[in-house]
Amino acid sequence: MMFRMMTLFTLSGFQRDLLTVIAGHDQPSGQQIKTELEDARDEEINHGRLYPNLDVLVDKGYVEKGQIDRRTNFYQITDEGRAALRDRREWEAQYVQELARA
Repeated sequence: MMFRMMTLFTLSGFQRDLLTVIAGHDQPSGQQIKTELEDARDEEINHGRLYPNLDVLVDKGYVEKGQIDRRTNFYQITDEGRAALRDRREWEAQYVQELARA
């Protein structure tokens, strides 16, 4: 468990947000991920930022990329990505619980 959690620390906050959005959908396209994240973050995300960061998640094994058609890819969280998010939530919970007690 500790190894997966520690590797999630190497991701940027933006990459963790991407992973979270992908986890909440069934094979979203890059455009769907972009739209969802733009709404949540209230900022425009350009393709030059989005796709290289999605590729990092694929390269690290947290996300798989497939093809919908010649121009559109989909993204799907892997078991490793789910486990890493779960580990991250458990790690965060220990601090959030401390805040609740204060």
